[in-house]
Amino acid sequence: MRTIGRVLRRLRIENLVLIREAELELAPGLNAITGETGAGKTILAHAIGLLLGSRGDPALVGPDGDEAYVEAELDLPEGLLDEEGFEPLAELRPEAEEGLVLARRVFSDGRTRAYAWGRAAARDDVAAAAERLLAMSGQFEQRRLARASYQLDVLDAFCGEEQLRCRAETRRAWRELQAARRRHQELRGGAEAAEARLAELRALVEDTLGMEAEDEDSLRAERERLRHVTELAAGAGAAGEALAPDDGEGAASLVAVAERAISPLESLAPELRRAGDELRDVELRLRETATELRSFLASLDAEPDRLEQIEAELDRIAEAKRRFRCSSYDELLARAAEAQAELDALEDGADPVAAAAQAVEAAERRVEEPTAALREARQTAAEPFSTAVAAELEGIGLGAGEFRVDLAERELSAAGADTVAFLIRPNAGMPFAPVAETASGGELSRIALAIAAVGGGETIVFDEIDAGIGGQTAHAVGETLERLATRAQVLTITHLPQIASRADRHFRVEKLPGDPTHTRIEPLVEAERREEIQRMLGGREFLTAVQRD
Repeated sequence: MRTIGRVLRRLRIENLVLIREAELELAPGLNAITGETGAGKTILAHAIGLLLGSRGDPALVGPDGDEAYVEAELDLPEGLLDEEGFEPLAELRPEAEEGLVLARRVFSDGRTRAYAWGRAAARDDVAAAAERLLAMSGQFEQRRLARASYQLDVLDAFCGEEQLRCRAETRRAWRELQAARRRHQELRGGAEAAEARLAELRALVEDTLGMEAEDEDSLRAERERLRHVTELAAGAGAAGEALAPDDGEGAASLVAVAERAISPLESLAPELRRAGDELRDVELRLRETATELRSFLASLDAEPDRLEQIEAELDRIAEAKRRFRCSSYDELLARAAEAQAELDALEDGADPVAAAAQAVEAAERRVEEPTAALREARQTAAEPFSTAVAAELEGIGLGAGEFRVDLAERELSAAGADTVAFLIRPNAGMPFAPVAETASGGELSRIALAIAAVGGGETIVFDEIDAGIGGQTAHAVGETLERLATRAQVLTITHLPQIASRADRHFRVEKLPGDPTHTRIEPLVEAERREEIQRMLGGREFLTAVQRD
C-alpha cells in the first residue's frame, strides 16, 4: 500500500509542438509514458521544462494558434511559501487555496508569460517553486544535483520525520532571528528609523486590537454557516414540522396516539409496560427536539447583518496579515504581542536599542538548539546514506561507483549551519568528484535515481533513464523505479517494457496523420496496456518467433 500523496495532480498542454490538447491526470506512484519513436514523447519533457524555467522558443508553438500553454496543478507542501524567496508567490495565493497552479505561455515571437494560480508572476519565481516540487532528468538533472540545498533536503529526508520537524523549527527560529536583527539595525540607524519603527509597532497593535487566538477559524466557520442559511432554515423547518407541526399531527403526536392506545392495557399485560415507557420517552424527546429546531430557526434570523460583519472582520485580518507581511494569523498575533511588549518597555523608560540587542541574543539562543540537532542527525546519517546509495548504484549497473557524503559547516541559515556535498568515484583509482560533474545523459539519470531511491523526493520525471541499457540492467532499473514510487511520485518517459510494465498508470503517445499531423496522449485501460507492452516487446511476430525457438 502506497504511503505517499499525489504531488503533480494534473498536467495540461495546449498547442505545444504537435500536441493540440492533452490533459494528464497522474497517479501517485509510477506513471509511464510510451509510444513509437518519433511519436512525440519528448514534448512532455519540453512541457515540464517550461515550468522549470526553460527558455521560450517559437518552435514550441504548434500550428493551431499563436501561442502554446502548459499548466500544472500540484499539491502545496505546508510551509513552502513561508520560506525565504517565495514571498512574491505567497502574495498571489488566493484565500483558502490549498494547491499550487503554475503555468507558462509561449508566444510565436518567442516571448513568454508565467502564471501562478492564473495570475501573472515572474518566470524565476514560478521556476523556483516548480524546482522544489518537480525534479527532471536531462539538462535539469545536472543543475539539480549540483545544488547544495537539494542535497541537504535529500539527506534530511533520509534522516526521517523528526529531522523534517526540526528543519521547520529551525526555519521559524531563523525567521525570528532575522526579524530581531532587522529591528536592532533599524533602531541603530537613527532617530528617524526609530520613529518609523515606533509607528509600525503602534499600527500593528492598533490594527489587531480585539483579535483573539481563535477568531479567524471561528469566523470562517460562521461565515460558511451563514452562506448556507437558506438550506439550514429549510432543513430545520421541515424537520420541526415533521415532528410537531403547528397544524395537524406530526411524529410526536402519532407517538402520543400510540402511547394512549397502550397505556390502559399495561395493567392487563405487564409486558406492555416497557413499550409504554418507551413511547412516553420518545414523545418527550421528539417534542424537545422540535423545540430545539424552532430555537435554531429563530437564531438564524437573530442577526441579519452578521454575515457582513464577519466578512468585514475577515477582511481586516487579511489586510493586517498583508500589511505586516505575516504568513498566518498566529504569526500576526505573535507579532502584535511582541509589539505591545516593546511599546510597554519603551513607556517604562527602557533603552530601545539595548532591548533590541537583547532580543537578538535571545533569538540566537533559540536557533542554536535545533541547529545543533540538525547537525547531529546529519552526521549520524551520512555513512548509512552513502552505503545505501552505493548499493542502489550497484543494483542498476553502476556497481564500480563509490559514493560519499561530505559535511561542512557554513554560515547559519534557515536550513541550519551545514552544507552537504554528494561525491562519487565511478571507477577505482579515480578521485571522488561531485555527482553532477561525473556523468551525463542516462547515466546521470540513473545516479539521480539511486539517490532518490534512498532519500525520496516529491515528483521525479525521468526522460533518459533507459538510455543505453537493456536486459538485466533494465529489469533492475524498473525494480528501483517501482520501489521509489512507493515513496515518491515518478513519471518516466520510456521505450523499455521492463519499466512500463510496472507502472501504476500508463499513457500512450501516438502520432496521428492529418493536415497537420498531430500527437495524441491518452491513458490506457488494461487491455490496451497489454497491447502496448506487446508492441514494445517486438509485436506478435517477435513473440511467435521466440515461442517457436
